[in-house]
Amino acid sequence: MIKDKKILVIEDKLSLQILLKEILEKNGFFVETASDGEEGKKFIEEKEFDLIIADYKLPKKDGIELLKIAKEKDPNLPVIIITAYGTIELAVEAMKKGAEDFLLKPVDPDHLLLVINKIFEKQELLKENILLKSETKIFFPLPKIVGNSPIMKKVSEDVQRVAKTEATVLLLGESGTGKELFARAIHSLSKREKGPFVAINCAAIPETLIENELFGHEKGSFTGAVSRQLGKFELAQGGTIFLDEIGEIPLNVQSKILRVLQEKEFERIGGNSTIKVDVRILCASNQDLKKATEEGRFREDLFYRINIFPITIPPLRNRISDIPLLVEHFLEKYSKEFGKKKPKIHPDAMKKLTSYSWPGNVRELENTIERAIILSDKNIIMPSDIFIGENKEIKQPHFSFLNLPDNLQEAVQIAAEEVEKFKINDVLERLNKDLEKAAKILNVSPKTLKEKIKKYKIEI
Repeated sequence: MIKDKKILVIEDKLSLQILLKEILEKNGFFVETASDGEEGKKFIEEKEFDLIIADYKLPKKDGIELLKIAKEKDPNLPVIIITAYGTIELAVEAMKKGAEDFLLKPVDPDHLLLVINKIFEKQELLKENILLKSETKIFFPLPKIVGNSPIMKKVSEDVQRVAKTEATVLLLGESGTGKELFARAIHSLSKREKGPFVAINCAAIPETLIENELFGHEKGSFTGAVSRQLGKFELAQGGTIFLDEIGEIPLNVQSKILRVLQEKEFERIGGNSTIKVDVRILCASNQDLKKATEEGRFREDLFYRINIFPITIPPLRNRISDIPLLVEHFLEKYSKEFGKKKPKIHPDAMKKLTSYSWPGNVRELENTIERAIILSDKNIIMPSDIFIGENKEIKQPHFSFLNLPDNLQEAVQIAAEEVEKFKINDVLERLNKDLEKAAKILNVSPKTLKEKIKKYKIEI
């Protein structure tokens, strides 16, 4: 049985109204009741319901009139008509006007629950269809996170730890690092894994349309709004919504997202009814949101709400040891996709891959391997099959080994200081000079970090 749905029962006979309410609530539904057609009309117009059960013969307005009102508000709102005056003609009329079912009194509780279950299953399929048509990804298997480097092991541990909670997660990292993959992993490892995963790239949607995409609209709310449209938050009900590039959302829409985080509710564009949602929010950004708040481009209160558990996905140049594993993974993936035997990779080709800085990160590496498999007509990928941009060599610490003193103790000390300086510089660069976060990653106190920055004359 699909539960946690809101049902409106419109029945003038008090004993039956109470009985239906008890049956439905006992089976996990939220129920509101009305005793005549006018009261029922008011509920339909002012509130949101997942199903309406209406008696055919009611004071002030009958069930067919209420069916028409419900369908005008939302063509997909299911309505069941119940009556003690059943005729074939009446049943045909009700079904023609959009009723989901027509039940005779006395109502059999088991049959009613079976009908309701089928209606809600049909609704879920309709939502899935909307998601698939809009190319929104849902119901993924557990994504494979490839990487054995210490930094990736730490990220994977954080993902597994936070997935079991309901905490809002902020995934930070450059474009192409795989933030959506990690968001899907969090969803797949959570209690919401059976619910939908709805991803939306906020940077790809014009500012004028983003509110409509997220929250939907009512019929007639603007020119061209010929019917009600559900937004991504409603489609993610019971699951997870992933707001990629949240920093691109305009301030007026940010306030609505903040309300969803705090109150779990919103209104559609042009609507008066408050929609309650049960959705986990995951966010991602490739920009410095703290700086954006200081510049007035991002709400400070929203930043602190989404920054509860930040996870930084490292760029590929900072986990070079993972490149061979990633290459093997992509060779396996695209060999199967193209129906080819999995090729080996020549050591010189691998050297070429591990010597490049990968500004496009894992996405660029994946595209490179896909192209190499297409181009290669042998069982081995050669350096000539690897097409990458102008070679930007990975920045490595520059040690003047030839100038090191012969005294081993002194040589070790100088080399250690060079490594320390390089590593502090590297971490600060990755974290946009955030001293507090850098100190945490380097496992030193902020005071110690400041002293070393001064010692090595590192620019902040």
